[in-house]
Order: sequence, then C-alpha cells, then structure tokens
Amino acid sequence: MNHVMKPTSVLLGVGSPSFSEVVAVAREGARIELDPEALAAMAESRAIIEALASDSAPHYGISTGFGALASKQIPVERRAQLQRSLVRSHAAGSGPEVEREVVRALMLLRLSTLATGRTGVRPVVAETYAAVLNAGITPVVMEYGSLGCSGDLAPLAHCALALLGEGEVRDADGVLTPASAALAEAGIEPLVLREKEGLALINGTDGMLGMLVLAIHDLRALVTTADLAAAMSVEGLRGTDAVFASDLQELRPHPGQRDSAANMRVVLSGSPMLSHPDGFTRVQDAYSLRCAPQVHGAVRDTIDHAAAVATRELASAVDNPVVTLDGRVESNGNFHGAPVGYVLDFLAIVTADLASMSERRTDRFLDVARNHGLNAFLADDPGVDSGHMIAQYTQAGIVSELKRLANPASVDSIPSSAMQEDHVSMGWSAARKLRRSIDGVTRVIAIELLTSARAMDLRKPIEPAAVSAAVVAKLRETTPGPATDRYLAPEIAAAVAAVRNGSLLAAAASVVSEAGGVLV
Repeated sequence: MNHVMKPTSVLLGVGSPSFSEVVAVAREGARIELDPEALAAMAESRAIIEALASDSAPHYGISTGFGALASKQIPVERRAQLQRSLVRSHAAGSGPEVEREVVRALMLLRLSTLATGRTGVRPVVAETYAAVLNAGITPVVMEYGSLGCSGDLAPLAHCALALLGEGEVRDADGVLTPASAALAEAGIEPLVLREKEGLALINGTDGMLGMLVLAIHDLRALVTTADLAAAMSVEGLRGTDAVFASDLQELRPHPGQRDSAANMRVVLSGSPMLSHPDGFTRVQDAYSLRCAPQVHGAVRDTIDHAAAVATRELASAVDNPVVTLDGRVESNGNFHGAPVGYVLDFLAIVTADLASMSERRTDRFLDVARNHGLNAFLADDPGVDSGHMIAQYTQAGIVSELKRLANPASVDSIPSSAMQEDHVSMGWSAARKLRRSIDGVTRVIAIELLTSARAMDLRKPIEPAAVSAAVVAKLRETTPGPATDRYLAPEIAAAVAAVRNGSLLAAAASVVSEAGGVLV
C-alpha cells in the first residue's frame, strides 16, 4: 500500500489542491497559503466587477436579486445590504452539527475557487477565509440545508456568515463561541461584503466535493483492508488460493480485480493453513471467498471512476455568474451537483456490497456445516458459550442499513425558488449518507478480521502465513484470544479502531514489504 507524506501547508492558486492536501487541511490542520499570482488574478477580475457595479444595466448577482428574484434591480446604495442579506437568509441550516473535517474541507475548496480569480471577489475575501481556516475556527454547519444545486447554499452561507463575525463557530479547542468573539481572539477583522461577494461565497459544490474526496481517501484504505480480511478468511476456512492465480485474473483484465487478487496472493503466500494438493484438497470455495477479487476489484474500479470525477471538480471554478478568462461576466449552470452526486451514490452501492460479502464470509466461520472443523460460532463450549454468534448479528444489522443507504439520493429532485431552480442534484444528501456507509463498512470488516483471527487461533498448532500472523498479533494487543465468553463490545470497538487508524493494514504491509512485496 502506498503511503503519501501529509503536507503541512497548502499553496492555493497554482493548479488545484490534491486529494492529500484536502485531507491534510480537513483532518490534520495543515495551513493554507495564497499564491501572490492568485491574489493578482483576483484583483484583476475584481476590477471588472467594479466596472459593472456602476453600470446602469442589470447584472445578475451584482445589481440584481437572486434566484426567482433575479429580475429585480437593486439600487447602488443597497447593494452591500443585498450581499449581507443573501448570506444571512441563506444561513438557514437545521439539524445536528456537521463534522469539523467536512466543514474544513468545504471551506478549503471554496477558497480554492476564490483563488482562481474567476469569481470577482476582492483579495481580502480570500485572505480572510484563509485566516479563519488557519486559526482553526470552524463555523457551525448543520445537516440539512443543501439541495446540491446553486451550490451547497446553506452550509456555505453558515461559513460566510462567520467571516462577517456573525453566527456561531467552534474555536481551535472545539468550544462553541460567537463568531465575533472567535475572530477578535484570532485578530481577524470581520469582512464587509461588496458587490457579488456574498454570492461568490455560497455558490459551489464544495461540501459534497469535500466529502467525496474524504470518502475516496478512506475507501482506498478500506478496500485493501477488505482484501486482507478476505484472504484471512480463505486461510481461516482452509480454502484454496489457486483461484487467485495471475493468469486466471488476466482472462478478465479489470485493473481492480488484478490488484485485489495480487493482494490476496501476497497475504496467502506459503500458508500451511490452506487446502493443498499434498493434504486435503477443496475443489472450489464458496463465492464469498472465491469471487472476492472480482467484487473488491469492481469496488476499486468504481473508486477510480469517482476519483476521476473528483479530480475534474477540484480543477473547476464553480460560481454563477463567473468572470471568464477574456473578461466577460456570464451566467452558467456549473453549480449543478449532478456529476458529484452520481458518483457519491455509486460509491454507496459498492460500499454496501463490499460489506455484504464480508458479512457472508464471517457467517461461514460460525456454521459447523461450513467452517471445516471449528466449533459452532467459534465458541469455547458451544451451548454454554455463544462465541461470535451475535457479532455476526451486528454485521447483519449494519449490512441491512447499508443496503438502504445504497438507495440513490440523486434520482430525487424537489423544485425550489418558485420553480426557478426546478431540478436539483441532492448531492449533499448523497454525501451525508455515504459517510454513514463508510462508517458501517469499517465496522463490518473489523468484525470479519476479529472472527478470522479467532478461527486461526483455534486451528493451532497449524499456523497461518506470516502476514496473517502479524495481523493477529496486532489484534491481540487489544483483544485477547479465544476463551470462554466475555464482554464482546469493547473487543469489536478495538478492532474497529485498528481498521480505522490503519494499524492492522500497516502490520500486514510491513511483513509484505520485508519480503520485497507491496499491498496496493
């Protein structure tokens, strides 16, 4: 598995932010710097907006109202109020607070668009935005408020409101405080908006895109962890690795399938626990074991497709109206979230299926008719003990929910703004449910790893391959081996934490690396 050094600072204005830079700002608090060329480009496009602001002709977002009110021209003396009113009225979110990492990713991506110089805002707007992020100030954004069209309006408006010194934020220590107090403490002057600036601050797909980038980052690690779990299940169930041979995979040349099969071969290499010709031989295993590379590989290919969409979106300047490279100010529809919403929904589908296959492998360990010589439910004394019986129930409950979450949000549309915005993407909703799906699949894979490790311990004195042994040893640092029944929830929680923080994958990768191989 490739490990990328996390950047400690991100320069905006030269190209677009990378996935690792988004993750570093969102999760690691990396600082943001604005390229002087970006500030110059912003000043240049601002001059165009200033010229139009004094024009007698109506210009959307500069001298008119918004949405269904776009036909109403606003007098010069009320245009600053127009921008303030836009931000205040659109900061209409409701529900639980959105996670800090999501808000920071959203803000970084809005700032990235501002830094392109295509939105027509003054450089001070971007400088203030960057200062708020660098101070660790996180505006309070609520769960509901975005339809994923005309941008993630309410979430972005709550962030813009904080720049004005209004609304509530979390400071660097996570304490809820008025925005005015947090800005004062950080020495940041509240922003006074001018023509078009309020609109430019709220008109983008940044929330759904930020969540997409974070999801891709997490899913890349999870699908490799799922390869590891599947291999350990094949091993613990004394299956065969013959079906993962490279020449068989080449007969169906999907790149994701190739990579997942390669991972499973590396993990299973030299395992005494497998079915071998010189011992007992299994002609073929069940689909959940035999077809793991095909399913996991399709997940990988879907992630790659989503990453291609996200890469294009990261390189975009989403605003309406936009200042073109030749100096025109044009209305457009680039704020529609359909491209992002579709792949968010696609990822929820494959996440559910990845978890479903993992749960099926776990279930095989618990059934004496299918686990090839292990105790029922891997219990110490079946009947007195229940072993991992209910751990599989937990998996099943999660998988059932993931199937419900796989129902696409992007096929829905509720018209808004007096039918001016008569088709919306629901991309924000797609992103929110995908985050829950990723949490669920993390838990399902963790339970599979916990179960396969227990099965391997129960097969002693037969030993697993070196990679699996390293993973079991890592798990045993926080979860004891097989014994009579004990309080199981903390052990599941420890396994979930080990999947989430990557320590199990790192233990496997270390052994593979020592042997001159690599997990992808």
